[in-house]
Amino acid sequence: MKQFLIVMLSLAMFGCQSAYYAAWEKLGVEKRDILVDRVEEAKDSQEEAQEQFASALDEFSQLINFDGGELQDVYDDLNSQFEASQEAASNVSNRINKVESVAEALFDEWSEELDKYSNANLRRESERQLRDTQRRYKSLIATMRKAESKMAPVLSALQDNVLYLKHNLNASAVGALQGEFNVIKKDIDVLIKEMNSAIKQSNEFISSIQS
Repeated sequence: MKQFLIVMLSLAMFGCQSAYYAAWEKLGVEKRDILVDRVEEAKDSQEEAQEQFASALDEFSQLINFDGGELQDVYDDLNSQFEASQEAASNVSNRINKVESVAEALFDEWSEELDKYSNANLRRESERQLRDTQRRYKSLIATMRKAESKMAPVLSALQDNVLYLKHNLNASAVGALQGEFNVIKKDIDVLIKEMNSAIKQSNEFISSIQS
């Protein structure tokens, strides 16, 4: 089993997607199962990103309410939160990309196999299910991408503030950043709202495809 997992990881790393899915199918794991798993993983990454961006906002709040102490420590904490937010955002994007990859493979296979039916009624029913699943998937991936797009402005604003503070470690610099807080808070609130929508739709998609 260990050797199999090593092979699977190698196939995934080098982009041999058809061989990767074929190897799983030999174990009884179909593309539909992989899609469900990847939607679940994308949902989990969004939940983690929500928590991370909220944590970064909390750290920024502490910065603008700075009333004494070691400003270097405050900067270090905010920079750590920014870097963690970058990592969380990258993870969300990677997970969504993986959802798209297996979904395309699944729908291509499903569409091609429609021609193998000899029973016209079963073929029509399978084609109807394919269209319905594609419709729900397109709505889901659009919602995921919309939520994903809300991360870039937040990361950009956090980076600007971290860079400014890095080269101006003094109380007046903190004062200059106070006006930035409300803008970043608004953007993070929008981000969290969009991610909640994507998470909800992910749960609905998983339930529908498993029913």
